Amino acid sequence: MHTETTWSLRPGRAEDVEPMAELRATVMRPDLERLGRYDEHRVRQRLRDGFSPEHTSVVETDGAFAGCVTLRPYGDGPGLYLEHFYLAPEAQGQGLGTAVLRDLLARADEESLPVRLQVLRGSAAQRLYEREGFAVESDDPVDVFMVREAGVPGVVRGPRRPAA
Repeated sequence: MHTETTWSLRPGRAEDVEPMAELRATVMRPDLERLGRYDEHRVRQRLRDGFSPEHTSVVETDGAFAGCVTLRPYGDGPGLYLEHFYLAPEAQGQGLGTAVLRDLLARADEESLPVRLQVLRGSAAQRLYEREGFAVESDDPVDVFMVREAGVPGVVRGPRRPAA
């Protein structure tokens, strides 16, 4: 029987960087190894180097750390860039990623902003993004670059979670 998990997003803090770097290494390892790109140090350092607590949220389930996500301004143009979206293995496959993503996309839609991201080629996460209205912009042998225009027609949004 599936029971709904209580989840929330809290603002990122400087002390979140190491748990997030460890989570990234755990979650990305299978795909990076499949692509021949896993590096024990680099997988953690890339998160540390790009960490911006002001744009990062920590996903908590029942009050405990369950993941993270960063949604920051995209370069010079209008829009947002979604990155560092990782859920602990035990939190995956229960609809949590979809719920968090829909919440973030609803915020972007309120501001009429497109959202861009990159995902590893062959990653299961790409299917989640496609279901939520992202389309492939370009790709290379390792990454797939995707965009979701604001208010994509035909994409059904669930009700937003009440503000905490």
